[in-house]
Amino acid sequence: MTDLKNQRRMASSLLKCGLHRVWMDQDRLEEIARAVTKDDIRILINGKAIKAKQKKGISSGRKRIIAHQKHKGRRKGYGSRKGAKYARFPRKRQWIRTIRPLRAYLREMRDSGELSASVYRKYYRKAKGGEFRSKRHLHTHLLSDGIIKQEEKA
Repeated sequence: MTDLKNQRRMASSLLKCGLHRVWMDQDRLEEIARAVTKDDIRILINGKAIKAKQKKGISSGRKRIIAHQKHKGRRKGYGSRKGAKYARFPRKRQWIRTIRPLRAYLREMRDSGELSASVYRKYYRKAKGGEFRSKRHLHTHLLSDGIIKQEEKA
């Protein structure tokens, strides 16, 4: 077995990879051993006698499985939490999630004629003040105040 350390070193600098990623064709070792200059090595690289092995990657399989579980709501217990409560789900985003459906519901009722403009404005302000927790809560207020009538279920 001939010593090809020098050829491997030159090939690694030409291929811009580490020594361990240099692959040499076992059938052309004598030809590779005769290569003395970088030019000779370049010719062998073009002739496919020397190649760079592919880099070893990191599998995304486990990452994908964990992401899928998190999507389903798993792996979110106390031991997995890093940020504070409101860093994970800010108060502003919480407010947006509450207020948009309330305003849409009020707008829909005003446009359909169930609410007058003044009543709409009154309840809009109450919603802004944080009086209602949800759409259902707003609906029960409208019912109890006699603004809308209970619809019969068939």
